[in-house]
Amino acid sequence: MVLSVAVSTFIPLIITIAFSPTASPPANRSHFQPRPVRFGICPVRCCLARPSLDTTSVPTVGQVTEVNKDTFWPLVKGAGSKVVVLDMYTQWCGPCKVIAPKFQKLSEKYQDVVFMKLDCNQENKALAKELGIKVVPTFKILKDSKVVKEVTGAKFDDLVFAIDTVKSSS
Repeated sequence: MVLSVAVSTFIPLIITIAFSPTASPPANRSHFQPRPVRFGICPVRCCLARPSLDTTSVPTVGQVTEVNKDTFWPLVKGAGSKVVVLDMYTQWCGPCKVIAPKFQKLSEKYQDVVFMKLDCNQENKALAKELGIKVVPTFKILKDSKVVKEVTGAKFDDLVFAIDTVKSSS
């Protein structure tokens, strides 16, 4: 039996409690055993529940994966020998907003390349500094967990050329 309760005051919250019966249930209902609840996965995809970040998995190709200081390096290592393209952007950057849809289209075009994006905010400042970012947008192209190319600015043609160059040198 699954019991879902939606509580909405200021923020919607979904609470899911799951119970499973044992083999021979007694009449007093003490036969229900609580199962562990998986937080972070919302069956109705509300605004608060987000898929849990599994940093041990291999990144998905064909889409842009949002990364942060905790998930970036494990996902790069998980990509193995695949080419990784990282879009380093900020929320307030106009050119970043202009090139974002084109970056998404590239992720759909290059099915053998892993595309990631990193918001260079205060939380990710240490990683941005580690990667040597000076301007946004900056695109870092990695191969075998090493930066091999960089494109600064919203230069779409230069980005495509850099991706093709790194792919052809593989």
